[in-house]
Amino acid sequence: MTKFLKTSNLLNGLFFLAVLVLLFNPSAKAVMIRGLMKVGLFQPDMDMSVEKSAAVPDVIFQSTDGRKIHLSDLKGKVVFINFWATWCPPCIAEMPSINSLYQKLKNNKNIVFIIVDADRNFSKSVSFMQKNRFTMPLYQLASNVPPELVSNAIPATTILDKTGRIVFHQNGSADYSNPKILEYLNRIAK
Repeated sequence: MTKFLKTSNLLNGLFFLAVLVLLFNPSAKAVMIRGLMKVGLFQPDMDMSVEKSAAVPDVIFQSTDGRKIHLSDLKGKVVFINFWATWCPPCIAEMPSINSLYQKLKNNKNIVFIIVDADRNFSKSVSFMQKNRFTMPLYQLASNVPPELVSNAIPATTILDKTGRIVFHQNGSADYSNPKILEYLNRIAK
């Protein structure tokens, strides 16, 4: 019996249990990814030499209060768009950093945040945002979305400049609390 209670066996058992939790618990995965973000991994690729794309076709989003906004009506503003889902650990992991960025920029009238529910279960996303005390504006799609904004992978984040052209696109999670993002958004919003 004491053979099984050796320290190495207990540590192996705890390690195996931790791996199982990470495999089957989205919240645990999100916590792990968020921790990796804090040590410098998952930084957004801020390659400012990216060639601007053509203007993105119009997309319609609907807010939690039923108000509809057209992407085409936001020309003249920088638009930060993030597609996410409540079941997606990388999405959950990056949400605090997006909320932090939003808090720093919410009073800048030249920058608009559109956080898009990809769940197709808006009430679940609203509940998630409230539970986590995220104050970013939440939207759902009210039209088709062009592949330039989101492909088959989420999270997906796109930044449009004032002319409506894509100047940044990130598939996968990233730490948006990076000061370079804040500086970049403030610069292109002038």
